[in-house]
Amino acid sequence: MSHANISFRFSNAIVCQPGQSVARGLCAENRGQPDFRKFRQEHASYIDALEQAGLKVEVLPPQEQFPDSVFVEDAALCLPQGSIILRPGTPSRLGEADIMAASLARLGHETHPVLSDGFVDGGDILVTDSVILVGLSERTDRNGYESLKQILSDWGYRVRAVHTPEHVLHFKSDCCLLDSETILATSRLAESECFSSFKILTVPEGEEAAANSIRVNDVVLTPDGFPATAELLAREGYSPVILGVTQAALLDGGLSCMSLRF
Repeated sequence: MSHANISFRFSNAIVCQPGQSVARGLCAENRGQPDFRKFRQEHASYIDALEQAGLKVEVLPPQEQFPDSVFVEDAALCLPQGSIILRPGTPSRLGEADIMAASLARLGHETHPVLSDGFVDGGDILVTDSVILVGLSERTDRNGYESLKQILSDWGYRVRAVHTPEHVLHFKSDCCLLDSETILATSRLAESECFSSFKILTVPEGEEAAANSIRVNDVVLTPDGFPATAELLAREGYSPVILGVTQAALLDGGLSCMSLRF
């Protein structure tokens, strides 16, 4: 069953401002603590880019008790049928899902919790118009996937589990959807054949982090510092908008993580 225009056509987004506690956020390796003021500046530019792309943005205040709460995408999956409240794969982040559930309910969303003792992070879920791909990873396990799949199948979606490359935090750390038929991906993910039914644009060597871009209506938000990827996108007919994401990157985060788009 095809669900046209759910994958990159949006009217709304939810973001959460980073708090000063973001300096204690999770990261796989220590590359330095994020600078709170610079993070807030980059986050403000991110909000502005979403608004310029045509979205109405709901901005939640900082959640100081949850250092990683700026990465709102991991807490929920928003679809036309309702919002699924996920179970982030790190115990310290489970409370973020409760806050997001309350925020979505306040905005009038019908919410559905993942009914499982497993885990599933939104960063592992790639929604396309034809299938929803869920990357099994350190943050998303089989039990969480099966619970999510039950809800999505009931809503008429095709769902398929794929494997996130080793040493990659989230599936979407290495890919993004550019349109109904095209994926931007790293070479290591492109070679896994999980996108066999899609056209694949491979990010140039050395610019793997640029795979975590997001298509939002008529533009592609893509991180600063990766000129070859921006050139590739423009050459293929897309409209890249370059954004600084240096502080989120210190916490293994990127552009897709910082908003729920619907």
